[in-house]
Amino acid sequence: MEREIPGGYNGRILRVDLSRERIDQVDLDASLCRRLLGGAGFIAYFLLKELPQGTDPFGPENKLVFASGPLTGIPLGGCARHTVGAKSPLTGGIAKSEAGESWGPQLKRAGFDALIVEGRAHRPVYLWIHDGDAEIRDASSLWGKETRETQEKIREEVGEARASLAMIGPGGENLVRYACIMHGCFDAAGRGGLGAVMGSKNLKAVAVRGDRMPPLKDPQAVKRMAAWLKDHMDLVKAFSDYGTGSPMPRFEQVGNLPVRNFRDGGFPQVERITPQTIKGTIRVGMKGCFACPVQCKKEVEFREPYHVDRIYGGPEYETLAALGSACGIDDLKAISKGSERCNAYSIDTISTGMSIAFAMECFENGLLTLEDTGGLELRFGNAEAMLEMIERIARREGLGALLAEGTVRAAQRIGKGTEAYAMHVKGQELPMHEPRLSKALGLGYMVNPHGADHMDSMIDLFFSAFTAQPTVAVPDLIPLGMEPAPLDDIGPRKVALFKAFQAKRIVADSLVLCHFLPYSFSQVAEITSAVTGWETTPMEQIRVSERILTLCRLFNLREGITDEADRLPERFFYPTQDGPLAHRSLSPDEMERAKRYYYRLLGWDDRGVPTPERLEELGISELEG
Repeated sequence: MEREIPGGYNGRILRVDLSRERIDQVDLDASLCRRLLGGAGFIAYFLLKELPQGTDPFGPENKLVFASGPLTGIPLGGCARHTVGAKSPLTGGIAKSEAGESWGPQLKRAGFDALIVEGRAHRPVYLWIHDGDAEIRDASSLWGKETRETQEKIREEVGEARASLAMIGPGGENLVRYACIMHGCFDAAGRGGLGAVMGSKNLKAVAVRGDRMPPLKDPQAVKRMAAWLKDHMDLVKAFSDYGTGSPMPRFEQVGNLPVRNFRDGGFPQVERITPQTIKGTIRVGMKGCFACPVQCKKEVEFREPYHVDRIYGGPEYETLAALGSACGIDDLKAISKGSERCNAYSIDTISTGMSIAFAMECFENGLLTLEDTGGLELRFGNAEAMLEMIERIARREGLGALLAEGTVRAAQRIGKGTEAYAMHVKGQELPMHEPRLSKALGLGYMVNPHGADHMDSMIDLFFSAFTAQPTVAVPDLIPLGMEPAPLDDIGPRKVALFKAFQAKRIVADSLVLCHFLPYSFSQVAEITSAVTGWETTPMEQIRVSERILTLCRLFNLREGITDEADRLPERFFYPTQDGPLAHRSLSPDEMERAKRYYYRLLGWDDRGVPTPERLEELGISELEG
């Protein structure tokens, strides 16, 4: 049992009760560090332990948790991230999302490993955290402001131009169920509606600034890893050159690009909306997170036919597809304007795009009328209608008020069979990768505790060798006994491979480490050892991931989210109407068998309930005590 705080941790948590305007600093239980790491692990633990069953996501009892990990803020590429979590207003289950920029490192340097916010302020407020201290300040004059103006005014008020902000715009204030928390103006904790939770607490922003990093046990080992990364920058060259999405033309060729609400497969106009086209036309720069050499974040700017401000970054892959091909739109400038508006309003581009795509398919099938849409011709390909719907969603006006509820609730309200057009798992809209092509990805969508999520899922396509008999292999998992599996397979071997890959991602979300950096699982363990002083291995970290996933499962089960929610939309059990997947679909029986086997690998029963023996083995009852 750990008694001393390891390297990389401050050993302090900041707790804020907005209802009572009370701020407390409490010690971090050292035993949690090795057993949960931080980030996603801390969020699973505190939400399960402290939230009563049936907590209203918009109620003052819900807790918004910002958690760093031992790697957050160390001088190494990929270590600028932190995790945010709460009970989700979109899914009703546990939500967590990661963000980059410099907010996490600043919280760590300000002296805290986590921030836990509860209650509801009596007026709009923001938090100012700096050098071991914190205060609640009035934000009444900021309510209704977009993120850029919010950031500028708070920095001016606190007198610190380098303060980092986690903040919401009108989308979060208006409780759009998929509102996000912006960190700066283009780094989002994007999924699960965390910005709406922030809005429900009348919390406009959290500004942080600090200068003291907790000590590392072996700084030289961290420097050696930084030198290794410098020598292997070719592995991330595509990100440095284009950000995310450079394979979009290939995605369209093989069927990975979602087209018109995952209904269709062909999108020959894809070249018009690629990162390569962005670079050659409207891109004005590239930015990166704290201490990261990759610089993978686009900045775009132009003035005609819209004015788009570079401070809001530029559209990455998920946004290009969600506001683009998923809505049948090939107008790059319109997509970029939509991206800017989503960041200004603090709403998730994935759920926003998929909610609009849902409405477009309903309209084209006569299930929404011009009266319902306020006169908008809400058809696939109508870029102006897409932009107008972003405005209405963020401000909850007209049909936008319904779409702000997410596709599940919107379909329930509309009825008429529109549930068939709601592309979601557990209420969270699907990201922009095609499960009919990547079956392990489909399984990942099904079983992820936060709803459809691609970041903690294995996209088979990315690890496949296109040979006469294409296979999927993850090289750094081979030493753990994870053998290659056929691309088209979702049998026990592929499920085991997915589960091991998911474990690596959960570990990264707890340390907290960017998924885009090319560190192997053994290198992740080496970095962890260098920072904390532990002698850890990938096998120990896999066990940590299993503990975290089981805590998340217990939270969802307590909230009534059972194995029945671990399912894909019916659409994926049929082929697309055209394109590469016109003769390819998933088998419901095959996916169901894969799900049950995944449960068994985690020590859960056939209904996905963790067994008493598994809980005892993982020490979860000790954690709860």
